[in-house]
Amino acid sequence: MSYTYPIDETYWSKEEIIDVVNFYSMVEQAYEKGVSRDDLLIAYTRFKQIVPSKSEEKTLCGQFEKESGYSCYRTIKQAKSLKKGEKVKM
Repeated sequence: MSYTYPIDETYWSKEEIIDVVNFYSMVEQAYEKGVSRDDLLIAYTRFKQIVPSKSEEKTLCGQFEKESGYSCYRTIKQAKSLKKGEKVKM
C-alpha cells in the first residue's frame, strides 16, 4: 500500500479515525481477498455515523478511490445485493 487514507484529523476523534480506517481497510479486503458482507455493512454503518453528509462521503470515497483504485460505492452496492452471511469479493 503506497497511498494514504483520506481522514479528517481536525474534527474526528481518535476512535472515529480508527473506525473510518477500518472501513477503508475492509473495502480493500473486498478487492484483495474477500470480506464478510455483514462485517462490511457494520463498518459502513459506523462510517456513516461519522460522515453523515452524502457530499462529504462522496468526497472522501472519491479521494480513496483515486488513491487506491478501490470503489467504496461499488463495494457497498455489491454488499447490499448479497444475502446475510455471504462474502463480498470484488
